[in-house]
Amino acid sequence: MKVAFATQDNVHINAHFGWAKQVDIYDVSPENYKFLQTVQFEGDLKEDGNEDKLIPKINAIEGCTLIYVSAIGGSAASRLLKHKITPLKAKTQNDEISDVLKSLIATLNSPPPWLRKALGVPSPSFDFEEV
Repeated sequence: MKVAFATQDNVHINAHFGWAKQVDIYDVSPENYKFLQTVQFEGDLKEDGNEDKLIPKINAIEGCTLIYVSAIGGSAASRLLKHKITPLKAKTQNDEISDVLKSLIATLNSPPPWLRKALGVPSPSFDFEEV
């Protein structure tokens, strides 16, 4: 799966989605992760209420399953979800991308319900037989 990170330094998850000047994209599998690209954004990104600034970002991360951010507005989160991209907020702006990637690898081996839903993987069903 492809995962994006809103970052200011390519190390930490330390950028607000709407204000991010760059997003790093990785490919993550149950075995490892691989850096794919950094996408740069220009213009006045801190202008609140300018929903048009989100269009290039959403287009740039099309195909990603998740995006990690330091913060995100409700409107942007809703628009991402409509594109089947689940936004996740980092615990702190000191969270490192590499740590999250390592954790994701472990999580992919036994994904919780929220990740199965984001991946489009059906939940396991249980067949209870009468005794």
